[in-house]
Amino acid sequence: MGGARAAAGGRSKLYLWLAWACLAVAVVGFLPTYFVPLAQARFAAPPIIHIHGLILFSWTAFFVFQSWLAAEGKVADHRAWGVVGVALITAMVFIVTAVVSMRIRQATAPGVPAAVTHGVKAFAWVSISSLLLIVPAFILAIVYVKRPEIHKRLLLLLTVSLLGAPIARWFLTFAAPPPDPNAPPMPPGIPEIAAPPPMVAVAPALIGDILILIAMAYDWRTRGRPHPVFLIGGAILLLQQLTQPQIAETPAWLAVAGWIGKMAG
Repeated sequence: MGGARAAAGGRSKLYLWLAWACLAVAVVGFLPTYFVPLAQARFAAPPIIHIHGLILFSWTAFFVFQSWLAAEGKVADHRAWGVVGVALITAMVFIVTAVVSMRIRQATAPGVPAAVTHGVKAFAWVSISSLLLIVPAFILAIVYVKRPEIHKRLLLLLTVSLLGAPIARWFLTFAAPPPDPNAPPMPPGIPEIAAPPPMVAVAPALIGDILILIAMAYDWRTRGRPHPVFLIGGAILLLQQLTQPQIAETPAWLAVAGWIGKMAG
């Protein structure tokens, strides 16, 4: 019994460290494009962008807090605070959709180059497809709240799926090609809109998956095999990440993206 408790404690501490790793990736990833420019008063964006950042960072911080409660054995507190997680995920769905809608609306304004419009619509799939994984994973985590071995793995999978964005910021900051001097200018009143190809999101997402591989390796060591959540959920996550460039360019998605853009008014 003592050995079983020690193994369970080790797994709880592992998930706490993985939660801290997720938060560290989120903070460090957005340092060059958000936190540092914001501190230097060089970051100008609509309030919705700041709200978007606040909600997503709140989730990663909340994930650390909940992992700490679980590691300390404070199960009742962990479950009581779970309602905050429901609120954050719900807010995340609305704010991500709102930001995507705003970006598409800007990109479809009169005078915006067709290539920019197409690029923004295509890249929007990266954000929306993440929600299509996050929402079912979170619902399942609630369903299995009394089965912690499933619950915590689903929440780790969910949080890791968000790490592609902060990791990509370092790629875009230090490895992005210089702006095309021959690109047509944006019309007056429309901000410069970044429209990277969806392919650039694949490598950062795969780097974030390393945390899932660490958890799977620990499962292999302690359980003799990876947990089915990682085998099934990880396969779905990988499929979602690898197919983003192909689906983003389909006429069906581009039509849906146009409809999403109309939601912004």
